[in-house]
Amino acid sequence: MDTEEFRRVGRRVVDELADYFATVEDRPVFPDVEPGEVARLFRDPVPRAGMPADGVLAELEEKLYPYCTHTGNGGYMGLITASPLPIGVIGDLIASALNQNLGAYSIGPSAVAMERETVRWLCELAGYGPGSGGNLTSGGMIANLIGLKLGRDFASGQTAQVEGCGLENAVYVSEERHVSVDKAVDAVGLGRESLRAIPTDASFRVRIDRLEEAIAADRSAGVRPACIVALAGSTNTGAVDDMRALRAIADREGMWLHADAAYGGGMLLSHKWPGLLDGLELADSITIDPHKWFYAPVDAGAILVRDEAQLTRSFGLQPAYLTDGFDAEDERYQYFVHGLEQSRRFRGLKVWMSFKRYGADEIGRWVDANVEQARRLHELAVASPRFESAVEPPMSAACVHYLPTRELSAEQTAALHHTVAERVEKSGEFWIGTTKLRGLDWFRACPVNFRTTLEHMERLLALLLEECSSVEAEL
Repeated sequence: MDTEEFRRVGRRVVDELADYFATVEDRPVFPDVEPGEVARLFRDPVPRAGMPADGVLAELEEKLYPYCTHTGNGGYMGLITASPLPIGVIGDLIASALNQNLGAYSIGPSAVAMERETVRWLCELAGYGPGSGGNLTSGGMIANLIGLKLGRDFASGQTAQVEGCGLENAVYVSEERHVSVDKAVDAVGLGRESLRAIPTDASFRVRIDRLEEAIAADRSAGVRPACIVALAGSTNTGAVDDMRALRAIADREGMWLHADAAYGGGMLLSHKWPGLLDGLELADSITIDPHKWFYAPVDAGAILVRDEAQLTRSFGLQPAYLTDGFDAEDERYQYFVHGLEQSRRFRGLKVWMSFKRYGADEIGRWVDANVEQARRLHELAVASPRFESAVEPPMSAACVHYLPTRELSAEQTAALHHTVAERVEKSGEFWIGTTKLRGLDWFRACPVNFRTTLEHMERLLALLLEECSSVEAEL
């Protein structure tokens, strides 16, 4: 592809994407297609000969675009994937063209500097001061893994990264945790049995009294309390644990305190609820995902550390083939020395461009609008005799449960909620999830979308009532 062909094809793609953004609200949120049908569309032998770029784009128009989930549509309220800011989309295009590998300074000096500055912005928003740092990751899964590894190494007196775990360790987290915490304790060698799932209160916040009991029991059994994982915005309800109480316990017990704010970190930009994440700055490490509530395109997560030097203590390896002999003044920051990944995408560009184009204040207004939308769904459910709400949403996640007009078994109630969610999906108007809380099945709507409106929430509850009534009549 020569320069002129690249220019022509690029203009065509940008025009198509501009048309896509202009019409995304008119598209069904989820495609009406069976998985096998989609799989067959792409079932081709390995291409041995190429084709013109126009032919490749034609295949995308036929096979890819019609069967996407349109996360930019205001009716998308399912898994926490944001409507991507257009400037971030452009940022990803530029990042791919420049192909800077931030693992090593020599493969992207300005890109490394940009990510360092972007991380500093996130640290500042979180309340961290000088000496803090971190890096951008693929998302909360890897950020939580890194946070747990830092905690494991800290609790062992910085020996686990060399000698292994040694003593049996325990990690404490709310029962409302994200599954990434379970995967993290497995991946860092602590094992899933090391996880202590602590019950929550009526607001779905971790119960401090039950945490204290679990720690005391482990101490008595010779198990080392290693880490507390605080939820700063749980996936189901947006619950925020008591950071100050958890910090006091961690200090007393010599534990690492990690905060999972992958979703909830967006509230750092809120104008209307600025103190919701009070105490977040007390955590030793924090997970925040800009690709959730900062509206960056996937993928862009972040691990922030109050003492950046812990990254080096935990990961610091520099093999001879990666030693930079030109850096006599130790000014070339090497991400592979201070983190898990060596090959690293230039994730910082789209986040940096989004902040520069829109500003934290404008992004914060979108965050506040999403919270108001979730609260509107909560209010509508509370006012309806046919629904109940799990809790008044502190963030943008709202969970509502249908109250049948006659007695149904637990199995019938679960089937009703899942069937209705499937019908909502097929309607093309919305995409929502289901979850379980306190043993009940709930519809879960979580807008992290700058196109969602209050009218979307009103129409959603009306559709849920219509479909729930229909399914109940069929049972």
